[in-house]
Amino acid sequence: MPKNTMTLSKFTKSFDKLKSKNWVKSKRKGATGIGHTLEKLIGLPENNIASPDLGEIELKAHRINSSSMITLFTFNRKVWKMKPLDAIKKYGTPDGNGRLGLYFTMSRTPNSTGLFLHIESETISTRHVSGEIIAEWQLQVLAERFIEKIPALILVSAFSEMRGDDEWFKFDRAQFLTGTSAEIIRSQILAGNILVDLRLHDKITSARNHGTGFRAHEDKLPLLFQTVKDL
Repeated sequence: MPKNTMTLSKFTKSFDKLKSKNWVKSKRKGATGIGHTLEKLIGLPENNIASPDLGEIELKAHRINSSSMITLFTFNRKVWKMKPLDAIKKYGTPDGNGRLGLYFTMSRTPNSTGLFLHIESETISTRHVSGEIIAEWQLQVLAERFIEKIPALILVSAFSEMRGDDEWFKFDRAQFLTGTSAEIIRSQILAGNILVDLRLHDKITSARNHGTGFRAHEDKLPLLFQTVKDL
C-alpha cells in the first residue's frame, strides 16, 4: 500500500477524534467546503483511503438535510434499440443552443414527448407510449458497473449552519458502504432513489452522447448498498 494512503482503521481513529470536537469552521467557501474541511482535519492525503481487500475507497462528505445529488456512474454500451440520432430526431426537444436533444430525467410517467421508464424483473428501458423501445439496460450489468465505479464508499454526514458569511460543520457519522445487487438497483429505481438521465443531442450527422447518468440523492446512498456499517 503506498505511503501516502490512509488505511480504513486509521481513518476511523481520525474521524473519532473529529467527531468528538464541537463545531468547526469550513476551510473553503461553497459546495466543496465540507469535503475539503473533512480532508484537512483528518489529515487525508489526496482523498486516498484504501484497504487490502477492497483497494481504493471512495469518500463522500454530506450535509445532513441536504438534497444534493451524486452521479453514481454512466452507462450506454450496447443499450440502444434504435439509433440515437433517430431517437433524437423523433423524440427530442430543442435545448438552450437550439439543438434537438434528449435531456430528460426519466420516470415511469410519460414525459411531454411520450417517453417513460419501463421496469421489469431483469431490465429497465426507455420506451415511447407507442410501444417503441429506445434503449434497454440489464440490471445485472448496471450492478456490475456500480461496483466497478464504487466498490466501497465512506459516507460522512455532518450538521451544517451558516454564521454570517461562514459555514460551520459538526461531523456526526461515518458509514462504510459496500456491495450492491441487481435487486437493489431495481428497487431503488422503483423507489425513485436512483434517477436515470438521458443526455444526448443532435450533431447533424451523428448524436453527441454524454452518457446516460445514474444519479442518487446523497442521503439515500446507504439504501443502494448491501452492507452498511457505522465506523
